[in-house]
Amino acid sequence: MISGTVVENQGPVVPLVLQDPDGHEYALSAVVDTGFTGWLTLPKEIITALGLRYREQTRAILADGGSSLFSTYDLSVIWDGRPQVILVDELESEPLVGMRLLHGFRLVIENVDGGVVQIERL
Repeated sequence: MISGTVVENQGPVVPLVLQDPDGHEYALSAVVDTGFTGWLTLPKEIITALGLRYREQTRAILADGGSSLFSTYDLSVIWDGRPQVILVDELESEPLVGMRLLHGFRLVIENVDGGVVQIERL
C-alpha cells in the first residue's frame, strides 16, 4: 500500500521513489491527478538530473479541449514496492501521478487538509 496526505493548496500527495538509468534511487512527492490519463509528469529539471532517455513527442488533449505536444521519457519507478518502467511526460509543474499509474489500484482520499491518501493493489 502507498500512503500519503492531502496537502492544503496541492491536493492528495504521495511519496515516489524514482530510479535513474544507473539504478540510483531518488525520493520525491507527487500530486495524484485523476484528470491526467498518463503515467507521471516531471519537470525538465528533474528529468535532466535523472539522465532519463528521451522516447518521443506525444500529443495530449488538455482539460480545456486544446492539445499540446509533450516530450516523453522512459523511467523506472518503485510503485507499491515493485520496480516498474513507465513513460514520463515533461511538464513544468509539480510532479503528477496519473490514472495509468493508478490502474489496478484502489484510491481512497479523505479530501480534507491533512486527510489520508491510500493507494492499494486490487
